[in-house]
Amino acid sequence: MRVGILTASDRSHRGEREDLSGPALAQALRDFWAAGETRVPEDHAIVGAIVPDDRASISAQLVAWCDDDRFDVVLTTGGTGFAPRDVTPEATLDVVERLAPGLAEVIRAESQRVTRHAMLSRGVAGIRGRTLIVNLPGSPRGAVESLGFILPVLPHAVELLRGDGAAEQHHRRVDDRPGS
Repeated sequence: MRVGILTASDRSHRGEREDLSGPALAQALRDFWAAGETRVPEDHAIVGAIVPDDRASISAQLVAWCDDDRFDVVLTTGGTGFAPRDVTPEATLDVVERLAPGLAEVIRAESQRVTRHAMLSRGVAGIRGRTLIVNLPGSPRGAVESLGFILPVLPHAVELLRGDGAAEQHHRRVDDRPGS
């Protein structure tokens, strides 16, 4: 699984503030993979980048990682709030071809149990080609907590996007259960 972590932050991009969220997300992924709780290909990799809170810059990086580098998952951190320069959801919507609203819904619902400010998150999730893009909050704690809510289903989502036969077989078995 190849994962891109895109931090949207004017100050981190200018070098005025260290990016803590991107590295925290990378560590959370490594910890999850090391725990071996799910099937993860041996060739997993994590790549990070920082862009300013600029719609065109965010969109351009997303397109490059989805179309050229063909990452399986791109996680964004930052730019999902109400501030005037928070444009990550708009930049994501500019490039996705299909929405994956359940992921953003779960993040907001579970985050609401932690802080009432979760209802102010405008993060979205969607698919471009065979890449899943998920917007996460900008704070390290919020980003890692949010990732934790969806992390267990990401490997299966990647299998589905790749068109892996194993994922399709799983769906047939689940769909064939009585009461499905």
